[in-house]
Amino acid sequence: MDYNDQMKNRIKRIEGQLRGVLKMMEENEDCKDIITQLSASRTAIDRTMGVIVSANLVECVERAIENGEDTQDYVDTAVDLLVKSR
Repeated sequence: MDYNDQMKNRIKRIEGQLRGVLKMMEENEDCKDIITQLSASRTAIDRTMGVIVSANLVECVERAIENGEDTQDYVDTAVDLLVKSR
């Protein structure tokens, strides 16, 4: 699978968010603010995982259709990945 610049940029933004959380902790910021930022990071990670899984699913399904294969296994695997990530 080709991980495009959009996917990589999402990860870079998350990395920046987490560095910001660490800085907040080092500066003894309020717990509520830190949890809010961690929650935002987790949401960004979840969304990034969804983007990656869906892009991969599209590639796999298109390839399977071209080869006359059943696509259900690919869909099941994608759903399993997303369910296990929660």
